[in-house]
Amino acid sequence: MPVLAAFLLAFIPALLYAAWLYWLDHYEKEPKLLLGGVFVWGALVAAGGAWLVNTLFGISVYLVTSSEIAADMFTGSIVAPLSEETLKGLAVLLVFLVFRKEFDSVLDGIVYAGIVALGFAATENVLYMYERGFLEDGWEGLWFVFGLRVILGAWNHPLYTAFTGIGLAVARLNRNTLVRLGAPVLGWFMAVCVHSLHNTLASFVSGLGGLAAVFLVDWVGWLFMGLIIFISLRRERAWIQIQLKDEVESGVLSVAQYQTATSAGRRALAQLSALTDGRFGNTRRFYRLITDLAYTKHQLAQVGESAANSPQMVADLRQKAAALAARAAA
Repeated sequence: MPVLAAFLLAFIPALLYAAWLYWLDHYEKEPKLLLGGVFVWGALVAAGGAWLVNTLFGISVYLVTSSEIAADMFTGSIVAPLSEETLKGLAVLLVFLVFRKEFDSVLDGIVYAGIVALGFAATENVLYMYERGFLEDGWEGLWFVFGLRVILGAWNHPLYTAFTGIGLAVARLNRNTLVRLGAPVLGWFMAVCVHSLHNTLASFVSGLGGLAAVFLVDWVGWLFMGLIIFISLRRERAWIQIQLKDEVESGVLSVAQYQTATSAGRRALAQLSALTDGRFGNTRRFYRLITDLAYTKHQLAQVGESAANSPQMVADLRQKAAALAARAAA
């Protein structure tokens, strides 16, 4: 029963947080199957692999030093950040390499990184709630760990791994070879450092005051990442506005459709109204097509032609959007 409770209390909130991240990406939704895949990677591959690495290193340090404190400090401050951010980051890297067309912006990097991290955190939280909560202090301990990790520290792992996602996104949208090679490494390094900072601070504090200080540092990081997300959304809206202007002039979409395409609120209202007249599917597909068109044009202008963005892709998307425009609500 306590194991099941820990599982439900870890995974249900994690899935709700993941759904919020999915909603947050207003203009260009990522494929649900791909997001589900990275969540599972985080929950199974990253969490399982990191547990194995952390355990082996912890035992090794203890055998050398005969000190549990040294083993815990070394594992928490150095090994865990390195192993966990590397294994979580690998999922984001795979999306970047294999599904490059789906990796369009900084926000995409944050979303993929955040969801793989939520999967990882869910599995980790099951273990913490059961082993360090229930086994040590019964149900009271389990609920305490739930509040500490699932509520108060909900966005810590997504915060760390988001830096890796941002680094890959910067590389995706840049022509400079040094930036394209260096940004992912710098992003991963930042993820490891921020993760290590949290673990190191947590190992030195005690009492409610110490916990409050650690969470204050964490929440400042959350606010910083929230600002990056806000700026990213503004930039994506600007891309759409700029890249779709000439599509209005050429007749691919109407002025009303252009205004709807550049407003997340108007998109939602258009799809809602389309439910009553049987145009929901066409409306949804149309706005996804023209968003893909805007992003592809932007990437073509930003980084040049590649397998993920080409003049032929632009022409194909434009043709499909024009064919669907008359059947989409505005």
